[in-house]
Amino acid sequence: MKLVGIDLAWQGDNNPSAIAVGDLSNDTLILQAVEPALFSLEEVLRYVRSLPKVRGIAVDAPLVINNETGQRQCERAINRDYADRKTTATSANLTLYPDAPSVQLSRGLEVDGFSLFDGLRWQVECAQSPAMIECFGLSERLQYKSGKVNDKKVGQIRLAGYLQRLEQSPVLKLVIPPFFKNNLTTEKIASLKGKALKENEDALGAIMCLYIAALYEKQVPSKLYGTPNDGHLWVPTQVCL
Repeated sequence: MKLVGIDLAWQGDNNPSAIAVGDLSNDTLILQAVEPALFSLEEVLRYVRSLPKVRGIAVDAPLVINNETGQRQCERAINRDYADRKTTATSANLTLYPDAPSVQLSRGLEVDGFSLFDGLRWQVECAQSPAMIECFGLSERLQYKSGKVNDKKVGQIRLAGYLQRLEQSPVLKLVIPPFFKNNLTTEKIASLKGKALKENEDALGAIMCLYIAALYEKQVPSKLYGTPNDGHLWVPTQVCL
């Protein structure tokens, strides 16, 4: 069963989006491909549409925005549960993002037959940082996308370590083939800089989204914040290590 994870740059085309593709069979998810640098909504949709027989997609970006100002209800709820663990949701509203690429992506996926949450093909908005906290049993947010360069490298090394430990997960094993294995080593991440460091960051995020998609398909214990109609965030609450 083919699944997709998208770490979407939803606030414009200046930053790249990343996509990870995998195959889920029973309790094993095999990483099949990673595309770390897509610079437009059109490129993201074109890539997804080139994949045959995709069952589901998890996206780290707001797929539905109906509120004029402030935060979506799902964002406020996430903040109540995770603010003390140093993670909060980015505010999404129509004043800030009247035509958000993430919403356009969701609508394009709906045209392709991917319904929000259910159906033969589905799309779901995931909350990546809370999911990491739950899946890895962390006390607080795993910082790998912000701060100084060295801080980002340390965060990537930590995330890469957790992803590798998922190869022995009693819940859902993640198999990372040789084509990407080197990107998870401490030596490789420590050597990265500039564009290469950013691409590796996004690739790791996309792989995490892919893993979340597989957990969604497996229907592990979870919590849904909000609703499909007004914006939602899905968080697996299953410790996977």
